[in-house]
Amino acid sequence: MKFLRQIWESFRFAWQALRSNLTRTILSLLGVTVGIFAIVAVFTIVDSLEKSIKDSMSFIGDKVIYVQKWPWSFGGEYQWWKYFQWPEPTYSEYKYLYDNLESASAVAVMDSRGGITLKNGSNSIDAQVQGVSFEYNLISDITIAGGRYFMPLETSNARNVAVVGADIPAALFPGQDAVGKEFKLAGNKFVIVGVQEKKGESLVNFGGSADKNCLIPFASFSKLFQSGRKRANIVVKGFPDDEGMKSVEAEITGLMRTRRGIKPRDDSNFSLNKPEAAAQAISGLFAVLTLAGWVIGSFSILVGGFGIANIMFVSVKERTNLIGIQKSLGAKNYSILFQFLFEAVMLSLVGGLVGILLVFLLSFIPMGSLQIIMTPGNIILGLAVSCIIGVLSGIVPAMLAARMDPVIAIRAK
Repeated sequence: MKFLRQIWESFRFAWQALRSNLTRTILSLLGVTVGIFAIVAVFTIVDSLEKSIKDSMSFIGDKVIYVQKWPWSFGGEYQWWKYFQWPEPTYSEYKYLYDNLESASAVAVMDSRGGITLKNGSNSIDAQVQGVSFEYNLISDITIAGGRYFMPLETSNARNVAVVGADIPAALFPGQDAVGKEFKLAGNKFVIVGVQEKKGESLVNFGGSADKNCLIPFASFSKLFQSGRKRANIVVKGFPDDEGMKSVEAEITGLMRTRRGIKPRDDSNFSLNKPEAAAQAISGLFAVLTLAGWVIGSFSILVGGFGIANIMFVSVKERTNLIGIQKSLGAKNYSILFQFLFEAVMLSLVGGLVGILLVFLLSFIPMGSLQIIMTPGNIILGLAVSCIIGVLSGIVPAMLAARMDPVIAIRAK
């Protein structure tokens, strides 16, 4: 109870001191406010960017490996002349992996073409057409809002059916339920069996907007857009307990080398691409941005901390007589120390709260497809940094006040 009373008295003293010198208080807050704003704003924008980009990559899938001709490059030397000679993966290789892989939970095949016009009478829309096998929904994020996904017979028998993104029905069949309706794709009639949930615009659209994506069976896609040798992108999903997907990667490598007749001493002529590599590259970039935010914010906070420390020294000087009276009436050293320390922390905390409020207001500014979201973690970080700056700035003035001789302090003018 006594401790709570001391906290309340310290709060009252701090509040009165801040109110009595309002101009000085506001000027002292500016450094901390700018510093906390810089740090929290950078953290918030970086988190929002990272979330937006990773959401944009959700269609790639989680714990998957892409068997492709070209490797994904994230720095270092890119030997395109070497990869240029490699053969494209084929549908027969997909079937071979599908029949023989034991370390995979799903194996799918896909290929795509962009800028394909879909028509219904006078209505049309340019979309990305993607040919997929039945297992594709086990690998990619496909949420059906209306209708259904493909049936196994539809994909194996090359039926002219489609699962479309949310923008396609709105363009081809405005104001109507598109499920069961026919449209034309490359001169052929296709029936919409499913409509995907609207995903909206992403900061980065890999392969185009998901809402303008038209999925059709791979066999149907092959008849329309592939001639001669059937190339394919093979996608393999590992089991959740396969750490780093090492087991499935080793099995894919062995099977592909066997299928292509590669000798033990020769290099592989195919690429195994993991989305985790892209995620790591993105995380590395954001780590640099985060460090830059800390550096920029630290300079502002340093200036603000010196400002608070200076104000606290002035405050101790102005209240020296009051300190002597308090100590002569029995106030303990820790009580005086806590009183001034509380004032410094409160001053810094108010500055931090103003900085956080400015970041919150920033989240209401429209930034296209980038949605700024303040997380509780960033708010707590801003408040914690403010408290630490308050303690570091106020500890020395508070200790000087606590160690004053009451007799000398009372005589001070």
